[in-house]
Amino acid sequence: MTISLLTPRPSQLDLASFVTHYGDIYEHSPWIAEEAWYQGLTETQDTPDGLADIMAGVLTAASAERQLAVIRAHPDLAGKAAVAGALTDDSTREQAGAGLDQCTPEELARFERLNEAYKARFDFPFVMAVKGNDRHKILAAFESRLGNSPDEERRTAIEQINRIARFRLETRIQQ
Repeated sequence: MTISLLTPRPSQLDLASFVTHYGDIYEHSPWIAEEAWYQGLTETQDTPDGLADIMAGVLTAASAERQLAVIRAHPDLAGKAAVAGALTDDSTREQAGAGLDQCTPEELARFERLNEAYKARFDFPFVMAVKGNDRHKILAAFESRLGNSPDEERRTAIEQINRIARFRLETRIQQ
């Protein structure tokens, strides 16, 4: 069995280089990479799973306020930023991969209504790891999660953000 390694290897980087290469894994939240580096990176963190685990631990252990800031750094799914082309490269690829760039006008209107209802209820955007899903599954999850309590939905959003980070790291393995 071959182990896939990240390039560059996290355990071999100083803080500035590590944050330069991995600080964008969590949307506009390089502090997560910084705190992971300070915990000490070994060869275990040179794999996508190893680095994803330590970074997820940083976010999971963060205060609710810091978690909310990370959630709020995420764009709306199929929202105005996507339509305007103002997403990060990772978000653009992820949303396109789920077919969100192919929504009908009716689907876009439904996403807009759900985005507004969700933000009104939770005061943060709906976050979902869209890889492996299509717009129909995403819309169904959107409607289902509107029934969650605010604390339950914050925890769910953090779980989804950690999944997104793991997927992003998997795209950076050594070829």
